[in-house]
Amino acid sequence: MDQAATAAISPPAAARPGRRVALLLLTAVGTVNFVDRQILSVLAEPIRQELHLNDTQLGLLTGLSFALFYAIMGVPAAMLADRVNRVRLVAAACLIWSGFTGACAFAGSFWQLALARFGVGTGEAGGTAPSLSILADYYPPEKRPAVIGLFTVNGPLGVFIGASLGGWAAEQFGWRGAFLLVAGIGVVAALLLALLVREPLRGGLDPGHGEAARAKPASLPATLKVFLSRPTLRLLLLASGLSAFVSYGMLNWIPAYLMRVQGMPLGEIARWFGPAAGLCMGLGIWGGGALVNWLGKRDLRAYAYVPGIAVLLTAPTLALAVMASSWQSSLLLMLVPMVCCTMFTAPALALVQNLSPVGARATATALVLLAFNIVGLGGGPLAIGMMSDALSAAGQPTPLRTALLCAAPVAVLAACVYFALSRVVGRDADAVLREAAA
Repeated sequence: MDQAATAAISPPAAARPGRRVALLLLTAVGTVNFVDRQILSVLAEPIRQELHLNDTQLGLLTGLSFALFYAIMGVPAAMLADRVNRVRLVAAACLIWSGFTGACAFAGSFWQLALARFGVGTGEAGGTAPSLSILADYYPPEKRPAVIGLFTVNGPLGVFIGASLGGWAAEQFGWRGAFLLVAGIGVVAALLLALLVREPLRGGLDPGHGEAARAKPASLPATLKVFLSRPTLRLLLLASGLSAFVSYGMLNWIPAYLMRVQGMPLGEIARWFGPAAGLCMGLGIWGGGALVNWLGKRDLRAYAYVPGIAVLLTAPTLALAVMASSWQSSLLLMLVPMVCCTMFTAPALALVQNLSPVGARATATALVLLAFNIVGLGGGPLAIGMMSDALSAAGQPTPLRTALLCAAPVAVLAACVYFALSRVVGRDADAVLREAAA
């Protein structure tokens, strides 16, 4: 598809008033979302010691216990977002997950902590997909990769704040006090969003925008039919899930790996890992969106090539970092895979916005996030934790190191799926234009 055709995707439209405030506050709420996810990984060692947990239980707590309820509630929450005021929905969701984050502070056992994490996942299901739907109605299609890249920097910001603030708060007030602190921040962010951001007109910046603005919300079967009918979206589900498996598996276990295997103190995690992870992930997520925004104007295959090459580079660079001899060298070498493993995020979310019907945009996004979270967040940390326990039982001296190495082949498989996606993305984008013109 050429540049002229790409430009035709979006009708001429004036800038939406208040869109920068919306981007800023939605990013802030999304950052709180990731702080609440990341803080448990940072606090994993003191929690493990106090509650007497094993690595499989930690994998469940940092991954599946959150991801399962996030995924179960994600599609219903997104369908609701296609029907009600999305700004109020996101604000209410932020209040809910912040409340359950605070409840983590009072857990006295694995199951009590797991139940609180179930609640965090349920609340956070109402965050990302509705937020992306709001931004898609503030910005036209050709600007969405870069804008979504900026929005999804909330992930690295959340990792940075979660690691730095969580590590500092744990040293000052204990791990329970750290949970209460970040819960309070979430309440403030939710109130600011509800007060300062307006609900935009749905579909007003899309092709056929006169009809799009009046589009009725699509049913779940109709949205699933879109995914089944477009090879790009089917492959995107698989590629995103595998990429997220590697990304979440790495990022959730790196703090524990650095402390347990490399002997890095908790205070050094807050001082060095938090800023390093935040900077690298921010560069990866923003860079992935910016590269696709630039290259995609000339060739839509950039939506596949950029994340495909990035996740392929993750495999060897992760292996080098994990095999390093000290925490300093390991963290230094870890910078490259922490950039590469997140570059898939913005292109995937932008692509699903551009290829989905206006009336099903949030629901379609939730289906991609389902792959992110069930396969990625739910599967990655749990698989690595289970493998670490199994290797430990077999007498392996550094089981967590070996378990992390096993993420590398999954990264190669994800790259292969992205390269297959590159063969069909142009055809599906042409189909969207034909449907809009009909």
